[in-house]
Amino acid sequence: MPPACWPLFELRIKTHDLTLRPMTESDLEQVCRILPADVDMDPAATTYDGVDQASTRSIIVCQSYWKAFGTWRPDAWRLNFMVYEGDSLVGAQELEGNDFVTLRTVDTASFLVASARGRGLGKQMRRAVLTLAFRELGARAAITSAYHDNAASLGVSTSIGYRPNGESFLARGDGVDTLKHLRMTRAEWEETEGQAAVKIEGFAACRPLFGL
Repeated sequence: MPPACWPLFELRIKTHDLTLRPMTESDLEQVCRILPADVDMDPAATTYDGVDQASTRSIIVCQSYWKAFGTWRPDAWRLNFMVYEGDSLVGAQELEGNDFVTLRTVDTASFLVASARGRGLGKQMRRAVLTLAFRELGARAAITSAYHDNAASLGVSTSIGYRPNGESFLARGDGVDTLKHLRMTRAEWEETEGQAAVKIEGFAACRPLFGL
């Protein structure tokens, strides 16, 4: 697709070690191939009888991508980034804004392949999209959630500066689990370190897609 039709595809975010670029349809096969088995999928996603677990996860990834771009509007959007360390695809990072024009609040989700974990890359990719949110989009706050036993995700959030924002119950598999919520305001973000090293390229042409 020509950049003039969908300028988001020209957006780039760079940190010390990583480059993030928006996911394209041609990336879906590779994303499904590297998707770790321990990533929590959307519990509200459609599933299909007779489809094995691995294929179900791939279907969810594809349908989520198509829905995100097919229903994009300034007050409700989801932007998935491919995350590269050099030439190696190491994960994906999502930034989402619901009722964004009014609330100016973003949510995040992500995954890293097993070989890329434990090296601080999760913090870098989260800081990357939060810098986009606070610096370019004018966000007032960022929220995130993780199951109580997802120590890696909760650790990244708290180390960056998120604070506890309550808990809720959510269906998980055949049971119910505790979902922990965290939140960070713009003022709290400005007190953190790391965002100055993040470089954002190609955003100017994307501004109308976010209602800016």
